[in-house]
Amino acid sequence: MKPVAIFRHTRTEGPGYFASFLDRHSIPWTLVAVDEGATIPASPDAFSGLCFMGGPMSVNDPLPWIPQLLSLIRQAVDKDIPVIGHCLGGQLMSKALGKVVSRNPAKEIGWHEVRPTDTAEARAWLGETDGFDAFHWHGETFALPDGATRILGSDACTNQAFVLGDRHLGMQCHVEMTEEMIRTWNTQWADEVSDPANPPASVQKSEEQLAQMATNLPAMRAMSDRLYTRWIAGLRQN
Repeated sequence: MKPVAIFRHTRTEGPGYFASFLDRHSIPWTLVAVDEGATIPASPDAFSGLCFMGGPMSVNDPLPWIPQLLSLIRQAVDKDIPVIGHCLGGQLMSKALGKVVSRNPAKEIGWHEVRPTDTAEARAWLGETDGFDAFHWHGETFALPDGATRILGSDACTNQAFVLGDRHLGMQCHVEMTEEMIRTWNTQWADEVSDPANPPASVQKSEEQLAQMATNLPAMRAMSDRLYTRWIAGLRQN
């Protein structure tokens, strides 16, 4: 099998649990470290699927590599090569497919419940769950691509995840998180969660995030496993 290409846009937002999942299922993968100036492939043909991680930048920023990634996503969708996006990655998918990424009504940071839509697609990807606490760290949101179906939403952000066909999954939430990543982000971006000026309910303070890890990480990983299992079922075999 050709490898899955994982695109990392900043060092502290690596593949996390997604890479562990692929390793456990003996699926080869290769890291494209965009943050280190790695060459972005001109075509998706060398890969069985494409995965895009998060990042603190906006897809609307004038960064030279963003148009290259948008082109790569469009090619992959046209060729039915599976694409999965986490947070910034989901936003890249939306923009590549002709939609707008804009400021969310409020920042959403920490553990917050996401709930499935009442659709056949949501049940196919998520099972019969009523919802689960996912991890979030974003201030922007994506619009749904034409033909896509929303499968998750939250109180602070309507579009938490969409599927396009049966191979492509774009997410606003971070289901790939590990304990180390959560601790790192809360150190690196401490100012975003320590503002004393009455932060919105959708911004959770560091101590709350860390206290809830022991309960929420295992539960979220159960849903990550379900989402990732369905996604890898569509990977190209040759």
